[in-house]
Amino acid sequence: MKVGVTGGAGFIGEHVCDELARRGHHPLVFDHKGRHNPPHPVMLGDARDPVAMAELAAHVDGIIHLAACLGTQETIANPRPAAITNVEGGLNFLEACAQYNIPGVYIGVGNHWMNNTYSISKTTVERFAAMFNKERGTRINTVRLVNAYGPRQSVAPPFGPAKVRKITPAFVCRALTGQTIEVYGDGQQVSDMVHVMDGAKALVTALEKAAQSIVFDKVVEVGPAEHRTVNQVAQEVIAAAVSLDYPAVNLKHLPMRPGEIPGAHVTADTSTLALVDMSADTLIPLRDGIIHTVDWYATNWLPSYRDAA
Repeated sequence: MKVGVTGGAGFIGEHVCDELARRGHHPLVFDHKGRHNPPHPVMLGDARDPVAMAELAAHVDGIIHLAACLGTQETIANPRPAAITNVEGGLNFLEACAQYNIPGVYIGVGNHWMNNTYSISKTTVERFAAMFNKERGTRINTVRLVNAYGPRQSVAPPFGPAKVRKITPAFVCRALTGQTIEVYGDGQQVSDMVHVMDGAKALVTALEKAAQSIVFDKVVEVGPAEHRTVNQVAQEVIAAAVSLDYPAVNLKHLPMRPGEIPGAHVTADTSTLALVDMSADTLIPLRDGIIHTVDWYATNWLPSYRDAA
């Protein structure tokens, strides 16, 4: 299949495109930013533009919709841009799939029940997808990832230019530069982690199923069976850095971020993995995935950071 991947130049999108190519599909990155020497073909466009999304659908056999305005605390003070991007962009995706009768996959969020702009807007489109399937006969499967991590995730200040702080690069960059790792709240909240390669596999399989007219009656949730607190994730990062001969660092706790809930448990219903021919046992173990990720940042990010310092 030729598959359009909205947001295909992003962290998850790049891995999804790689997984599509590994399976013999032909990814087409749909993104509003051009890239120099991209690894996969690119079609410039914005998910907020219904004409552009319809044009994408006219040229592909299916769409995986990843494009979104990210941010938990970053979008609370001004929720409108994220709501427009995520809700209208999601509707444009659904309408495009309906117009050209092609299968699609929508990516949800693990903390779908939280009342922050990102979770609210993303989950709204989940409900629209269910409505489109029931009332308009579309073939849309929804896949929720818990906290995705892995190589190539963008880095926020003071270590990089990303606008949104993500847990893994924030922890890893501090561990590799000998700085105290900052944890929001008491760190006892559970935020389960899934390696981005496992997430990509689930998303691509969900599209292949939709192409066979297998439309799931529930959302696929991708995450481990064994739950870890944020403090435990931080300790895994520290241990991985130490194994690469970096000195151990300490933790410090900051006030909880707006839009999040102290003591929350963001976990997955692992029974739903069977829908995409996976199980919790087949997922990359957290310790192995963190070691792989820390090693990637040490090799690919740290040298350029030091050169710029």
